[in-house]
Amino acid sequence: MPSFTVFKGQQNGVPMKSITLKPDQLAGDSVLMKVTASGVCGTDLHYKTHDMVLGHEGVGVVEAVGPDCRSLKKGDRVGWGYETDSCGHCMECLQGSETFCSERALYGESNFDQGSFASHAIWRESFLYKIPDDISDVDAAPLQCGGATSFTALHNIQPSDTVGIMGIGGLGHLAIQFATKMGCRVVVFSGSESKRSEVMRLGAHQFIATKGAAELKVSWPVNRLLVTTSAQPNWELILPIMAPRSVIYPLSVSAGNFEIPYMPLILQGIAVQGSLVAPRNLHRQMLDFAALHKIKPIVEQFPMTEEGIKQAMDKLERGEMYYRAVLVAA
Repeated sequence: MPSFTVFKGQQNGVPMKSITLKPDQLAGDSVLMKVTASGVCGTDLHYKTHDMVLGHEGVGVVEAVGPDCRSLKKGDRVGWGYETDSCGHCMECLQGSETFCSERALYGESNFDQGSFASHAIWRESFLYKIPDDISDVDAAPLQCGGATSFTALHNIQPSDTVGIMGIGGLGHLAIQFATKMGCRVVVFSGSESKRSEVMRLGAHQFIATKGAAELKVSWPVNRLLVTTSAQPNWELILPIMAPRSVIYPLSVSAGNFEIPYMPLILQGIAVQGSLVAPRNLHRQMLDFAALHKIKPIVEQFPMTEEGIKQAMDKLERGEMYYRAVLVAA
């Protein structure tokens, strides 16, 4: 029975090296791959004290395929993200919204014996994505969740729309690039002036520092707002700059309640839209779009070792990461 190295969470929050055992033969459309790089996502911090293999922004090289595989072959570069399976038969799956399938397999809820913090992984071909030649393994890893999340929130945006992005971290800096290349006007909101020059270099059209502000003034009303900060913004400042019938996407993960003033939503027809990660069709589109427009995450690299993972997760938890951490296999 083959085995491979994995890195798990444990009660004290320190990543621990372990081993996962798998059957001798690959069944169905299962694919064995050697992991070459893994992003470190904020969601990973939520599970660092759990007895499970960590990581869900994986990139690797196919080493073997099961008998029912149709599109992948040995040597292909592939990635995977937050969802790794669904029933394939319900209305959500049939309509291309398998991220909301009642039998979905999501990170942190299933497959606790493997993840992207590992030497190898085995996943269904149906939930693996070929990496375009123009994207390196290191750049591809954060796109598997961070890129997919921000791209999905921009789905069906119009080039004439104004996109507001709250926060310039692992999600925000990718959202700026995607929205700009989609032809939108991009307004970025940050607590301080420290990232102004970098935000403008990434393609934003307007930068607004919110700390201490009594009122926000934008050049264009915001049609779609992506909230990528861990804390909720001051809605009394934000809602007056939203366009009628605009949409707010809260993208960061939080266990608390989402609270927002009631009447502005009613009077302006503003919607708050929950969003998970990309379904498979959008995930593929995201990778192709990123390759075509040369969209790349800004990353810091760490070795795929106990110490390297601990350093990356500690730095991310302190809020000091610039902007995405990537673990690289030795």
